[in-house]
Amino acid sequence: MNEIIKKIEEAQLKDSVAEFKVGDTVRVSAKVIEGTRERTQVFEGTVIKRQNGGARETFTVRKFSNGIGVEKTWPLHSPIVEKIEVIRRGKVRRAKLFYLRDRVGKAAKVKELVK
Repeated sequence: MNEIIKKIEEAQLKDSVAEFKVGDTVRVSAKVIEGTRERTQVFEGTVIKRQNGGARETFTVRKFSNGIGVEKTWPLHSPIVEKIEVIRRGKVRRAKLFYLRDRVGKAAKVKELVK
Protein backbone atom coordinates (compact mmCIF):
# COMPACT_ATOMS: atom_id res chain seq x y z
CA MET A 1 0.00 0.00 0.00
CA ASN A 2 1.11 3.55 -0.59
CA GLU A 3 3.16 5.10 2.24
CA ILE A 4 1.05 8.27 2.26
CA ILE A 5 -2.17 6.29 2.77
CA LYS A 6 -0.53 4.30 5.60
CA LYS A 7 0.49 7.50 7.41
CA ILE A 8 -3.01 8.99 7.09
CA GLU A 9 -4.63 5.80 8.39
CA GLU A 10 -2.21 5.54 11.33
CA ALA A 11 -3.15 9.09 12.38
CA GLN A 12 -6.83 8.10 12.48
CA LEU A 13 -6.40 5.08 14.78
CA LYS A 14 -7.75 5.34 18.32
CA ASP A 15 -5.20 5.11 21.13
CA SER A 16 -7.16 2.73 23.34
CA VAL A 17 -9.56 0.13 21.97
CA ALA A 18 -11.37 -2.39 24.19
CA GLU A 19 -10.14 -5.97 23.92
CA PHE A 20 -13.02 -8.09 22.67
CA LYS A 21 -13.44 -11.10 20.42
CA VAL A 22 -16.19 -12.78 18.43
CA GLY A 23 -18.74 -14.33 20.79
CA ASP A 24 -18.37 -11.70 23.51
CA THR A 25 -21.39 -9.75 24.70
CA VAL A 26 -20.58 -6.06 24.45
CA ARG A 27 -22.26 -2.74 25.18
CA VAL A 28 -21.47 -0.18 22.47
CA SER A 29 -22.04 3.50 23.25
CA ALA A 30 -22.44 5.46 20.03
CA LYS A 31 -23.06 9.15 19.37
CA VAL A 32 -26.33 9.90 17.60
CA ILE A 33 -26.90 13.35 16.10
CA GLU A 34 -30.52 14.38 15.59
CA GLY A 35 -30.73 17.83 14.10
CA THR A 36 -28.79 20.09 16.45
CA ARG A 37 -28.94 17.71 19.42
CA GLU A 38 -26.39 15.04 20.21
CA ARG A 39 -26.94 12.08 22.51
CA THR A 40 -25.41 8.71 23.36
CA GLN A 41 -27.25 5.55 22.36
CA VAL A 42 -26.33 2.16 23.83
CA PHE A 43 -26.51 -1.06 21.80
CA GLU A 44 -25.90 -4.32 23.69
CA GLY A 45 -25.52 -7.67 21.98
CA THR A 46 -23.23 -10.47 20.81
CA VAL A 47 -20.30 -9.79 18.48
CA ILE A 48 -20.85 -12.03 15.45
CA LYS A 49 -17.95 -10.85 13.32
CA ARG A 50 -14.80 -8.75 13.20
CA GLN A 51 -13.16 -8.10 9.87
CA ASN A 52 -10.28 -6.31 8.15
CA GLY A 53 -7.63 -4.56 10.21
CA GLY A 54 -6.05 -1.21 10.90
CA ALA A 55 -8.17 1.88 10.37
CA ARG A 56 -10.73 -0.06 8.29
CA GLU A 57 -11.54 -2.66 10.93
CA THR A 58 -15.25 -3.19 11.56
CA PHE A 59 -17.32 -5.30 13.93
CA THR A 60 -20.94 -6.44 13.86
CA VAL A 61 -23.15 -6.80 16.95
CA ARG A 62 -26.44 -8.74 16.99
CA LYS A 63 -29.25 -8.46 19.52
CA PHE A 64 -32.92 -9.29 19.79
CA SER A 65 -35.32 -6.39 20.05
CA ASN A 66 -39.01 -7.25 20.54
CA GLY A 67 -38.46 -10.73 19.11
CA ILE A 68 -36.70 -9.47 15.98
CA GLY A 69 -32.97 -9.90 15.37
CA VAL A 70 -31.15 -6.61 14.82
CA GLU A 71 -27.56 -6.29 13.60
CA LYS A 72 -25.40 -3.18 13.48
CA THR A 73 -21.94 -2.79 12.02
CA TRP A 74 -19.53 -0.11 13.23
CA PRO A 75 -16.03 0.92 12.22
CA LEU A 76 -13.84 0.17 15.24
CA HIS A 77 -11.84 3.41 15.09
CA SER A 78 -14.78 5.68 14.25
CA PRO A 79 -15.28 8.84 16.36
CA ILE A 80 -18.99 7.90 16.51
CA VAL A 81 -18.17 4.90 18.74
CA GLU A 82 -17.48 6.42 22.16
CA LYS A 83 -16.73 3.27 24.12
CA ILE A 84 -17.08 -0.50 24.03
CA GLU A 85 -17.67 -2.38 27.29
CA VAL A 86 -17.31 -6.15 27.48
CA ILE A 87 -20.18 -7.59 29.53
CA ARG A 88 -19.47 -11.34 29.09
CA ARG A 89 -16.74 -13.37 27.43
CA GLY A 90 -18.05 -15.97 25.00
CA LYS A 91 -16.70 -19.45 24.34
CA VAL A 92 -16.79 -20.00 20.57
CA ARG A 93 -14.83 -22.01 18.04
CA ARG A 94 -15.57 -19.95 14.94
CA ALA A 95 -14.40 -16.62 13.56
CA LYS A 96 -17.85 -15.65 12.28
CA LEU A 97 -21.08 -16.56 14.07
CA PHE A 98 -23.55 -16.28 11.19
CA TYR A 99 -25.32 -19.45 12.36
CA LEU A 100 -26.87 -17.38 15.19
CA ARG A 101 -29.08 -15.71 12.59
CA ASP A 102 -31.09 -18.91 12.20
CA ARG A 103 -31.54 -19.48 15.93
CA VAL A 104 -34.05 -18.05 18.38
CA GLY A 105 -34.30 -18.06 22.17
CA LYS A 106 -31.92 -20.21 24.20
CA ALA A 107 -30.44 -21.74 21.05
CA ALA A 108 -29.11 -18.29 20.09
CA LYS A 109 -27.07 -17.99 23.30
CA VAL A 110 -23.30 -18.31 23.41
CA LYS A 111 -21.72 -20.18 26.32
CA GLU A 112 -19.78 -18.04 28.77
CA LEU A 113 -16.04 -18.48 28.97
CA VAL A 114 -15.01 -19.39 32.51
CA LYS A 115 -11.38 -18.88 33.45
